[in-house]
Amino acid sequence: MNINSFLGSKKLSNFFWKTYREDPQNIETESHRLLHRAGFISQVSSGIFSFLPIGWRSIEKIKNIIRDEMNNSGALEINMPVVQPSDLWTKSGRIDTFIPPLAKFSDRRDNELIIAPTHEETVTDMVAKNVSSYRDLPFILYQIQTKYREEPRPRAGLLRVREFEMKDAYSFDVDEEGLDISYKKMIDAYNNIFRRCSTDVVIVDADSGAIGGKESNEFIMLAESGEDVILLSEDKKYAANSEKAVFLKNEYNSEKDEKLELIDTPDCTNIDNLEKLLSVDKKNILKTIIYKSDDELIGCVIRADYSLNETKIRNYLNSTHLSLASDKDLIDKNLIPGYISPINIENIRFIFDDSVKLGPNNFIVGANIFEKHYKGLSVNRDLNINEILDIAEAEEGHKSKDGSKLIAKRGIEVGHVFKLGDSYTSKMGAKFSDKDGKYKDILMGCYGIGVGRLLAACIEANKSDNAMNLPISISPFSIYLMALQTKDDEVMKISDQIFQKLSSIGFDLLFDDRDIQTGVKFNDSDLLSLPFRIVVSKRNLDNGVLELYDRDNDETLTLTQDQILEFFKNIKI
Repeated sequence: MNINSFLGSKKLSNFFWKTYREDPQNIETESHRLLHRAGFISQVSSGIFSFLPIGWRSIEKIKNIIRDEMNNSGALEINMPVVQPSDLWTKSGRIDTFIPPLAKFSDRRDNELIIAPTHEETVTDMVAKNVSSYRDLPFILYQIQTKYREEPRPRAGLLRVREFEMKDAYSFDVDEEGLDISYKKMIDAYNNIFRRCSTDVVIVDADSGAIGGKESNEFIMLAESGEDVILLSEDKKYAANSEKAVFLKNEYNSEKDEKLELIDTPDCTNIDNLEKLLSVDKKNILKTIIYKSDDELIGCVIRADYSLNETKIRNYLNSTHLSLASDKDLIDKNLIPGYISPINIENIRFIFDDSVKLGPNNFIVGANIFEKHYKGLSVNRDLNINEILDIAEAEEGHKSKDGSKLIAKRGIEVGHVFKLGDSYTSKMGAKFSDKDGKYKDILMGCYGIGVGRLLAACIEANKSDNAMNLPISISPFSIYLMALQTKDDEVMKISDQIFQKLSSIGFDLLFDDRDIQTGVKFNDSDLLSLPFRIVVSKRNLDNGVLELYDRDNDETLTLTQDQILEFFKNIKI
């Protein structure tokens, strides 16, 4: 039996559904446009949507697939509250660091509460209260629950929202080996989920962001409408998002050290002007950018033929808030905007990209004097480098570590998995006693899928002109049954027979039994673009046949009623 068959077949004469000819305001993606026009969603406010009956059916089908695969993996379903006490977030250390800021309110007793953006704190607290021994481990818990995040710029319909349903799962293990096993189980389950939703994904190395942890991977569906940029190697052996990607940097032969010399550089507050004035290549210039990391100014130095990656910088500094320093911040530290130098500056912490050690040497660099630069800088002679690492942004055309060219693609994140380790359990007292009676921190993983986002991504992957073309596994109905002459007794009799018989073998039909113009019925059918459409008309009945349209094969068949029933007996749902 189809796991979605319980949703049942429906008649449009007794169904809440309305389609629209006009697009919504501020449309950015085809999925947003089609979800609105096909009557799937209704916007309540910015980034907050209601799902209408036909849209909720697709959401429920996705949830059923997720639930099926999670259960098959051995995960156990739970349900945690949307509202959480802020004390839990104080324990984890995320009360003031989670981005976007937490949505807080107080109850009548002035207890501070949080509308959950995620549930790491709640589940860790639950496990801490109920696990004591290694015999209680391992296990994986999951839920499908509402989340709320104060997104500063909700956009693109369901792709970037404030309130959403998410499947979040959490694994708990005694050691790294166990965590690796749980992590692989979830990756396998995710691959099955996306396959069943007819969504091709690429697994990429990713930044852990606000969730934290030591290792994470994203599942990315390639789409031009996506807001994520990923870098793929031509040999398909490497994939990472732009925030995480590493690459081979060009290395140049070291030149004989020149004398460090102060030179005039009028109107050269940017690299392009400096390059033009001195007729040098960007690889010969070191650029220095000052960031404000929480309350500390940090100088970042990189060869000018590369760009800085702020995510890598933020992660290295373990920074809560990272932003470019203002001119006032610079002047307060006696730094000259546009001419900042890493030379002889003692009141600023500097970190260096590893490209500065790869030549060609004899760099041009700011002098911290208005309209002055140094030339002939020797890295080993003139710089005091205590912190050097990869803080460069990978770009298309760079090479992966194995030498394969990187290609930039846009995509939509449809799933994210994290190895959290003890980052939550150590802070929140989730421990177990091992075989020797020693207490250790439980190791934890976290695994998320945004349900509405996955629906939108599936539409972006399958859409055509004015049609969303959802796969049968998550289409709101499998079959659009259309009666053209509703006042004709024979038309309605045969339509009802088909409705009952196909419903009885596990198909869910949307029966358009409305007494409206034929053109409206066909327009609604095309917009909804269900996998199959059966048309019952007086003319065809007079010829002893019905009309069956197969969307995936783009063909229309004229079949008898018995032939139609036989056709669907061979269709896998």
